[in-house]
Formats: sequence, structure tokens, C-alpha cells
Amino acid sequence: MGQFSLFGAAPQVLFDDASGRVAYTPELVPAATAQAWFEQLFQGIAWRGGRRLMYEREVDVPRLRAHFELDDPHLPAPLPEALAAVRAAVDAPFTSVGLNLYRDEHDSVAPHNDKLEDLVRGQPIALLSLGATREMVIRAKRPPRRVLHLDLAAGSLLLMDYASQFHYDHGIPKQRAPMGPRISLAFRVRPAVRTVETPVPPASRPA
Repeated sequence: MGQFSLFGAAPQVLFDDASGRVAYTPELVPAATAQAWFEQLFQGIAWRGGRRLMYEREVDVPRLRAHFELDDPHLPAPLPEALAAVRAAVDAPFTSVGLNLYRDEHDSVAPHNDKLEDLVRGQPIALLSLGATREMVIRAKRPPRRVLHLDLAAGSLLLMDYASQFHYDHGIPKQRAPMGPRISLAFRVRPAVRTVETPVPPASRPA
């Protein structure tokens, strides 16, 4: 099990091997900017809930969500500014952003990997955090079951490459201690036309 305490604005590579690459930048966005963006989104987005089946009964999804295509001419502020900040750090043609609002310590997302059929092969996923710091757990799917516990602070960027989605799950667990609200912005490159092919792990990745 790895426990990371990361400082400074330089990207911190958590791992980079045959199973994929994950890197964390603690201060991509200055604290004041991150707080202003959080307040704009928290108050200005039409957040929606959801329902899902669990153990043969329907329950509320434990967070609120929103989604936007990045070519939308009416993309709400501050999403264009957030996109510019992420694109300055990540060379990827992002096309969509998914927002999750974790209202308090009771909200969460179960361990999962991104749906590979909804991603362009070879393109990364960039997660920009705003608001309260929350723990993310990244866990290998197969032995030796490497586990990383990472605190995602306001203004930070977590970058996961495409290959890592085959080998790792990631999630935001519930917490016992009181937590303030957090918003995550997940930037992705979606295929223009959704395919039904089963994704195949890349044989090799560019350096």
C-alpha cells in the first residue's frame, strides 16, 4: 500500500510502467482561482441526481452530476477557463467534461474504471479538483494489488492515461469525518461515433 504526501506545483508521477501512467499535479490552479471556480459552479450549474440498481433495489446515486460538450458555444463559466488551464498542461484534444458534486462526506463514487468504449483509444483522462480535499483510492485489478491513497486538493490535476483503465480501478470513498463539498471536472476525449468493439489493451505506449 502506498501513502503519498505531495508538495509543490511540479507533476508527481505515481507510476509509469506497462500497466499505465498516472501523474498528480498539486497546484495546477492557484487557490484563489480554484475557490472562485468552485463557487461559480456550485451555485450556477443545474446539478442533477440519479438512480441506480443495487442489490436488486433502486437507490439514489450518492453525488450530483452534470455534463457538457466542450464545443458548446454556451459552455458556462468558468469551464472555458478550466479547459484552458488543463490544455496548457495536457496535450490532448478534450471534447467533453463531466462534473461530479460530492456534497459532503456521505457522497462517493464506487471503484471503477472509465468505460473504454466511451473514450478515444490512447487519449488520457484529466481530473481537476475544486472545493474540499477528498481521498481517491486507486487499486490494481490483479495481484500484487497495488493500492494508492491520494488526497485530491483544490486546484490539483490527476492525469490517468488510457492504458491505466485496463489495470486499475479508482474511486472516492465515503468518509467518517465531516467534509465540505467538492467538485471534480473530468475532461475526456469522446469518439465522434460510438463503437461497439471491445477495447484491446495497447501493446505499447508512446514515451
